[in-house]
Amino acid sequence: MTDELDRIERDITIDAPMDRVWTLVAEPGWYINDNEWTEHRLEHDGDLTTVHDPIHGAFVFRTVTLDEPHYAAFRWLADHTDPDSPSTLVEFRLTALDTDTTELRVTETGFDSLPGDASERRTRFEENSRGWTTELEIAKRHLEKDGSVARR
Repeated sequence: MTDELDRIERDITIDAPMDRVWTLVAEPGWYINDNEWTEHRLEHDGDLTTVHDPIHGAFVFRTVTLDEPHYAAFRWLADHTDPDSPSTLVEFRLTALDTDTTELRVTETGFDSLPGDASERRTRFEENSRGWTTELEIAKRHLEKDGSVARR
């Protein structure tokens, strides 16, 4: 797989203060949704968080770095039953554009490391490429809706 198919970058401007956006992105797996904001059950075990989605099932994330309120990084594990399974790196960068506006940038890399043949990895990459556009729009609507973010 080439770099062109191993790196997804998306960004969005959100009319919300950086601390509110941080509260959302510091939570592993907030971006597991089905075209609308979904509440999840979370289980924490050290640096691992299992996100239980009512539609899509369980996903496991390893927290890599939380540098409040500017940068959060998580490993999205390929196999939710194996904490040592291959993973992609999901990074969030926040920039305050003014006191009430934040740029949120997401980068996901590491598709080359995932199991499966080139066609399967390409499919996963393409699905996530589309998914990040949708998830950032969902985050924007959620954060701008009522001025608050409830922890899951």
